[in-house]
Amino acid sequence: MAANERDDSAPSGARGTARPATTHPHPGTHGLVLDGARVVLPTGVVDKGRLVVDGTKIAADAPANAQLIDLTGHWLLPGFVDIHNHGGGGASFSSGTAEQVLTGVHTHRVHGTTTLVVSTVTDDMDVLARQAGLLSELAEQGEIAGVHFEGPFISPCRKGAHSEALLRHPDPAEVRKLLDAARGQARMVTLATELPGGIESVRLLAEHGVIAAVGHTDASYEQTVEAIDAGATVATHLFNAMPQIGHRAPGPIAALLEDERVTVELINDGTHLHPASLQLAFHHAGPDRVAFITDAMDAAGSGDGRYLLGPLEVEVTDGVARLVEGGSIAGSTLTLDRALQRAVTIDRLPVEHAVAALSANPARLLGLYDRIGSLEPGKDADLLVLDADFTLKGVMRKGEWVVVPELP
Repeated sequence: MAANERDDSAPSGARGTARPATTHPHPGTHGLVLDGARVVLPTGVVDKGRLVVDGTKIAADAPANAQLIDLTGHWLLPGFVDIHNHGGGGASFSSGTAEQVLTGVHTHRVHGTTTLVVSTVTDDMDVLARQAGLLSELAEQGEIAGVHFEGPFISPCRKGAHSEALLRHPDPAEVRKLLDAARGQARMVTLATELPGGIESVRLLAEHGVIAAVGHTDASYEQTVEAIDAGATVATHLFNAMPQIGHRAPGPIAALLEDERVTVELINDGTHLHPASLQLAFHHAGPDRVAFITDAMDAAGSGDGRYLLGPLEVEVTDGVARLVEGGSIAGSTLTLDRALQRAVTIDRLPVEHAVAALSANPARLLGLYDRIGSLEPGKDADLLVLDADFTLKGVMRKGEWVVVPELP
């Protein structure tokens, strides 16, 4: 088992203190036994659990001479999976160089996101295609899990922080241009599926194994049902940038919540959603169909100030990002460790439901659940150590500490 009740006959070793945070130790052939934590497994929470890391993987049995680390009083969770993220650490995924993109990736990695799909924003098609080429190289190197195109195929009525002058209808030929530019690394495209070409583009994406997401849309309930039937499987940041629920015109939210084929994204930062809206989504979609995302922009992990989101200028004040012109919310400064802490301490979600929304559900959506998303033998050793108050203390990715836990 990946985690079970403590066995006092297990290999002994160093208890209490991990290596200094300036190093990135690899368990190597000796392995690690992480002992005594509350471990969140697919089957529930195991108290005084034990998890074995051997090389880059979670293992069923501890190798000889494995190092034992006492995590009593801590939580042990799978690494987070973020499927919608525009940047961080002052770096943009939409326009940055490879080095800048990696800065943003690392910013989120030290906050627990061990798997990251990077998102672009609306821009000229040639600019998007060039950036997709750069991002595809990072995906091929294993630094990111692929590319999400948010725009330009969205509604001017619900454009949010996207340049209206650069919006266009979702012509399948132009959608295909972006897929080709991403060289097989496109993971998701957000569309206003009610626009001309929208349904045909959804079918094209489904045929190529790319997620079609309904978002920044002015669609009716009936139009959204048509998009889902055509192959759309994600609601881009549900509730935001779409018509709200009406009693005679229920709109896209009702259609997206009620269909078991759809995973709904939620930005749990306390700004984008009222807690009652989050509870509504969990109640109607259920804990297996919610994916927490950051929708982060450059300022995540970087502080207040002025930034660019694509071609648009953004002012961040008290951690809230808004367009300088018009004042629309412009993404977030959220990191997923904060989303988890808020979910369990403020929203009072069961820990296993919050963890599923941060790990297992997005991993399944990406088709990567055989490798990531839960703490099970044979999967990548992507794991997080948190204290009793759900403050992040340690991050491991593929068996290497990104943040080394400093334990008493």
